[in-house]
Amino acid sequence: MKREIRRKNIASIGRNKYLYFMILPGLLYFIIFKYVPMGGLIIAFQDYQPFLGISGSPWAGFKHFIRLFTEPTFFMLLTNTLFLFALNLFVFFPIPIILALMLNEVRGKIFKSTIQTVIYIPHFMSWVIIVSISYVFLTVDGGVINELIAKAGGEKMDFLTDGAWTRAIYILQIIWKEMGWSTIIYLAAVTAVDPQLYEAAKMDGANRLRQIWHVTLPAIRPVIIILLILKIGQTLDLGFEHVYLLLNSLNRESMEIFDTYVYTAGLKNGQLSYSTAVGLFKGLVGLILVIGANKLAKKFGEDGLY
Repeated sequence: MKREIRRKNIASIGRNKYLYFMILPGLLYFIIFKYVPMGGLIIAFQDYQPFLGISGSPWAGFKHFIRLFTEPTFFMLLTNTLFLFALNLFVFFPIPIILALMLNEVRGKIFKSTIQTVIYIPHFMSWVIIVSISYVFLTVDGGVINELIAKAGGEKMDFLTDGAWTRAIYILQIIWKEMGWSTIIYLAAVTAVDPQLYEAAKMDGANRLRQIWHVTLPAIRPVIIILLILKIGQTLDLGFEHVYLLLNSLNRESMEIFDTYVYTAGLKNGQLSYSTAVGLFKGLVGLILVIGANKLAKKFGEDGLY
């Protein structure tokens, strides 16, 4: 029996060999850049010295983790990271869903394609360009918006140094850059909805808004749940580049997060073991949250990730 199953599996691989070749580049990427480097996590439990290497560096146990949790900056980092994540989850996450539903209602193909192209373009800009554009508009010294405020008789505002304003700018930049690109998956899910469901809803007297609420949203709910679970896994992993470009000495109390702290501690200050411990802590929290969110989704009758 086992031999028969093995023979069938080998025959199936042979028939679909070109599909497996297409998977190979992605598989190699994850092996080389995601799994192989995990062996270096051991330095989180060492006082790592580059000239001694992993095998020669002295063992430190949980010393660096204890330091992380007892640092005065830990709660500041945790609060800032959770606040920015909350902005991502509650402000940004619903926008691509709403935008996809709106685009699905557009009947003019040329107009719809034009809108999609326009909102996709910012995704291909780097964060350096996005933040630089914001700087040109918002800086106190010659910023377009502050100059307009001054000409109107108002007082110039420190958008880039005030913590509250910087957080607002942070989420607005994410919305502008990523909302269009994030609609792609939702639009694909919407187009897969059976048209007969809409016809049945029409016969029951449902208008377009009711059709969206009772047909479209339930149909794409599994996709929303999966992307939500993946988003929750990024609670402490907001990305380095964007926040680092917005960060300065005046808004550090409101914008410093674990990602930028790892860069400062690891690369600037050379505390490699300590920064690895911080990164491992982030990864473990993300893993626990993904597993917990997946179990919660299954408890409520959703498919989940696995």
